Amino acid sequence: MIERTLKQRLAAGERVNVFAIGRAYHPTQLEMYAIHGGFHGFWIDHEHSGFPTQEIEAAATAGRAAGLDSFVRMAPVDYASVTRALESGAGGVMAAQINTAVEADQFVRWSKFAPRGNRGVNGGGYDGRYGNLPIADFCRQANENSMVIIQIETARSVEHVEEIVAVEGVDLLFIGPVDLSQELGVPGEFMHPKCVAAVKRVGEACRKHGKTFGAVVQGVEHTKMMVDHGCRMISPTNDVRTFNAGIASIKKTYAEWF
Repeated sequence: MIERTLKQRLAAGERVNVFAIGRAYHPTQLEMYAIHGGFHGFWIDHEHSGFPTQEIEAAATAGRAAGLDSFVRMAPVDYASVTRALESGAGGVMAAQINTAVEADQFVRWSKFAPRGNRGVNGGGYDGRYGNLPIADFCRQANENSMVIIQIETARSVEHVEEIVAVEGVDLLFIGPVDLSQELGVPGEFMHPKCVAAVKRVGEACRKHGKTFGAVVQGVEHTKMMVDHGCRMISPTNDVRTFNAGIASIKKTYAEWF
């Protein structure tokens, strides 16, 4: 089971490492990451891979068994997708392609029960202990424990980052450097001054409001830059990247025969 959630670790001032799962996912991979150690959780890329609810539930369950917390990245298009992810046992939800504080606030309201939000009540999922929590306790605990993450990956989101991070219920910002770089006109140039300036602005906004941010990182130099600006959730790999790195390592080791 999970020793402490990602939200709890971040609230305690810790830095956490996560990986992502997407189109090459298999549940055994979660155990393999856990056996190697060093990771505190993972995120499920529903935005790009379209995980069915049952697969989100199975991944979250397998993750908990391996001691890994999880959250789901999704397009912020409807409240039902948000509540299904939380009912499936994910520890949080992450909204992609958010541009303004109004959009961030809407996503928070989909994620929380009253009085903060308007999430529909169904205690039959994991977060309601499959119907074994009294409704009042379920609503209170879900509001307290679920983590809401807003991605900063557009030029407009950087322009509005001070307002976005100030939204009540936003626990973490999360930089998507690939989308951000192409939006800023420098696709793939992650250390370009425009990208570094955007990261700096995100970090300053987070510090001002007592929050922090995470990021997909692109190499050692990029990771150091992110951490220097206050990043405390590092996402260095995903299922596809890890598999590719393994193939490259094998070919390098046995280069004479390739």
